Amino acid sequence: MSSKEKPTLGGTRIKTRKRNIAVPLDPTSFADAIVHIYKDHQGDLELIAKDIDSSELDFSRYGETFFEVVLSGGRMQPGTTKPEEGAERQPWNVLNSSPTKEGVLTHVLFIQKILRRRPFMIKSLENVLRRWVQSLEMYEPEERKRLAVLTALCFSQRFTGLAPDVIFIALLNDALVTKGTSLGFITDFFRVYMAETNMDDLVGLLKKGKVDQRLIEFLPSQKRTPEAFAQHFSNEGLKALADYQKKVVFDVKLKELHTALADMIEEEHTDVGDVIDMVKQRKKEGGLADGDVVRTVWDAVMGAVQWSGKNVQQNSNTALRQLKSWAKLLEAVCSSAKMELELLYHIQMQCYEDAKIQRLFPEFVRTLYDCDVLAEDTIMLWFRKGSNPKGRQLFVKALEPFIKWLEEADEEED
Repeated sequence: MSSKEKPTLGGTRIKTRKRNIAVPLDPTSFADAIVHIYKDHQGDLELIAKDIDSSELDFSRYGETFFEVVLSGGRMQPGTTKPEEGAERQPWNVLNSSPTKEGVLTHVLFIQKILRRRPFMIKSLENVLRRWVQSLEMYEPEERKRLAVLTALCFSQRFTGLAPDVIFIALLNDALVTKGTSLGFITDFFRVYMAETNMDDLVGLLKKGKVDQRLIEFLPSQKRTPEAFAQHFSNEGLKALADYQKKVVFDVKLKELHTALADMIEEEHTDVGDVIDMVKQRKKEGGLADGDVVRTVWDAVMGAVQWSGKNVQQNSNTALRQLKSWAKLLEAVCSSAKMELELLYHIQMQCYEDAKIQRLFPEFVRTLYDCDVLAEDTIMLWFRKGSNPKGRQLFVKALEPFIKWLEEADEEED
């Protein structure tokens, strides 16, 4: 062998790598297979579920096609909710069911069985529901109602992985909202969901769906008022939802009030009279409750305090100086003994929950008394029987020297 020749292994066969051959999509054949299973069992969902469970069909590729057959009876045209022409169909589908909870529930429980064995299909169900919601105008009112009932039951049955925001945001499409289609759908949805769960569960779902602050947007723009919202849902037997929305509106207005207060308090040379006028105006326009306004004003005043770490004495001086500066504002909103007591309750709870101001409670009370915000009778009522159970013993004991001073002052006057 020449020194320039490269050595070789005799008899070795070089293997070539096989290419991954892509199997073409064939959703029509898959849909036909599902339709045949339905027809073989005459719509008996128990038997159909067993047959599907033992089948070797490729559900990972054709999950959306499967749910199209379940919901509408056959395959849809790609990217639409229109039935595919000439495709086989089965009559035992959701759109042909009774538009009641009982009529649709059997299909929901059937879907739940399928998802338990094939949880990866939840995304396919979500995509189909979103596409159908976006195309609600194509369906008759009774068909929309069936879809609303189906969607509500899917969420009330706790389908793992089904994202509510996908459905709710799709319903806020301008065209659907303007025609009132979204309002009709969401009303049916809420009614069914509330019948299965409760208001707390619904609020949790709305928050996950990112629409808890946007409920009024389901109403057409020309009817988008708090009064119209309350009237509609109260008439539909959903007064709890109307009350929740009312609270949401109030909470938003209170946050706006707090923000406006914080901005004015932080500004230098702000006139207290201007702040009082602003608070009164917002209270009147928003229909805000006296107690909510009192708590909001206190939070804004204390929120503007610049706390300095662990320097207790400096914190105390800063907080009390802030309190004296805005005592006229607190006096203006505490227009009755009831509101004075409300303020005292709120201060107690804040001191109970915030360790850095806990020891300032008696100084807060003394300062508010000196500034004519809290009357002696209010303080005495709180001390004797009006305090909140949380931290009562701690705060009552801390206030004893001041109470004793008040009693001695009364005796001297007598």
